This record gives sequence, structure tokens and C-alpha cells, in this order.
Amino acid sequence: MHLELRHLRSLRAIHDQGGLARAAEVLNLTQSALSHQIKALEEQAGVELFLRKTKPLRLSAAGMRLLRTAQQILPLVEAAEAEFRAVEIGRAGRLHVAMECHHCFDWLLPVLDQFRRAWPEVDLDIRSSLALKALPALQRGQVDMVISSDPDQMDGITYQPLFDYAPMLVVAATHPLAAKGHAEPADLAAETLITYPMDRARLDVFSQFLDPAGIEPAHVRQVEQTAIALMLIASGRGVAVMPDWVLRPQAGNPELALLPLGRKGMLRRLYAALRSEDLQQPFMSHVLRLARTEPVRMMRGANSA
Repeated sequence: MHLELRHLRSLRAIHDQGGLARAAEVLNLTQSALSHQIKALEEQAGVELFLRKTKPLRLSAAGMRLLRTAQQILPLVEAAEAEFRAVEIGRAGRLHVAMECHHCFDWLLPVLDQFRRAWPEVDLDIRSSLALKALPALQRGQVDMVISSDPDQMDGITYQPLFDYAPMLVVAATHPLAAKGHAEPADLAAETLITYPMDRARLDVFSQFLDPAGIEPAHVRQVEQTAIALMLIASGRGVAVMPDWVLRPQAGNPELALLPLGRKGMLRRLYAALRSEDLQQPFMSHVLRLARTEPVRMMRGANSA
């Protein structure tokens, strides 16, 4: 017996529609063509699949058995076809990313490098100039993803969790705080705080640590590059708060000390903000998967070095 998917679809349609005429319309066939198809299938099977003297048309025992096969197989085939269509439709697109964390360049660039190899037809860009107004830009359609640790409820925007991180204070190894083993907000009152050039409200050291305690550092110095900030800190020219995954390669640096914020430390979560309708894009699922695994790879790599 030579059974084809069209046979299973025809059998299911006749059963669901209760007759040849309506089934033929659903299948975009003539009633005559559908009738000939079923007759040819019955000839191959050597049994009748329908009880033709009943109204509405009913399946025979053999027909019911074949229908159960159709009901098992066709949903799997249709799900696979839908997935293939989605992948094909999603092959081309746009992924413009804005960041509300300056240090995320170190983590995001390897993610996007892997992504562009898998999705060469997707227009890829990082829009760092929109960092201060990234979420409104996402809502307006100017960017397609925002990396943020401060989710704001906005219509049409959904937040996908990426990974957790611990903000750490990094000081020179000779700094008095190194012996204390942790940092309290008041410890920074006499310090030069080195930060990235970002809005104060988007910096964990202010929003989560100093501002709630009503503490201001003695001075604030903005530095673009992590490597330069670490050199300044090692020279005793300031302190900074950075994520643990950024500082992990410095764990064995004898010139630096890494301290948790507060006795118990602090834990924060990084999110990818997307427009809700874009969650269905196949390439969005892929970039989110990469974004969640790259920090783990970086930390493991640092530990094994």
C-alpha cells in the first residue's frame, strides 16, 4: 500500500467536514478529484474506508484506524512545516542592539560575532549612542533589543532574563578596604569613584548602593575603557564597581582586591528587552540562547586559565 500525506489529509478532511463536497472545498480540490483519490486508496488497501450509505458520510472500521494514524502523523508534519516556514521567513531581518551597561561590550561582542555567522542575512548593529534613551527607542522601533538590568514596565515590551551577576568593588591591593573584606556605602564617601560615562541612574553603584544610603563619593571620574579603569585603580587613583564576570580575570591580580557590596554581597539580573511581537522571530530565540551561555563560557574560561 502506497500511502501519501495527501491521502491522510483527505481522509481527515472528509471525516471533519462530514462529506466530500465540503472536504473538497477545504482541500482546494474538485469533488470528483477527491472521490477518485479515495477510490484509488481503497483499491490499494483492498478495503472500503467509508460507509457510503450513511449520511453524513462515516468512516468504516478500517477508515477509523487510518484516521488515527493521520491524527498522530499530520500534527507532527504540520509543526515541522510551520517551523521550516518560520525559519525561512526569519532568515532576513534586523537586530539593532542598544545597551544600558557600558561593560556589556566585553560580553556582547562575542555573542554577536557567533550570531552573525549563523544569520548572515540579518542586519546587525550596536546603537550605543542611544544608551540613555534605549527603552523609548525600542518602543518606537529604532532598535530591536535593549540590554538592561533595570526593567521598566512599558506597553508592548517584554523582558527576557539573561543571567545574574554580582557587582563588586575593586580597589588597589594596598587600600585599607582590602583588609576589611567587604564594602559599605559610607566607605566610598572619601573616595574617587571611577565609572563608565553613563547616566547615573543606570549605574548599580549609585542606584543600588550609594543613593539608597544617601552617600556621595568625594569625586567621580568617568573612564571609557575597563582596562584603563583597572590601571588607575591599581595605581591608587580611585575605586570602581564592576560586575563579577568582568572582574573574574583579575581574581589573581596581586595589585587589586575585589570586595562584595555589603556583608552578604549583592545580586543583580541582566535582561534583554524586546518588542513582544518580535519574540516569534527565529533569530531572536537564537541570539537569546547565545546571550545566556556566553557569560558562563567566559567565566569557565577564566577559571581554567
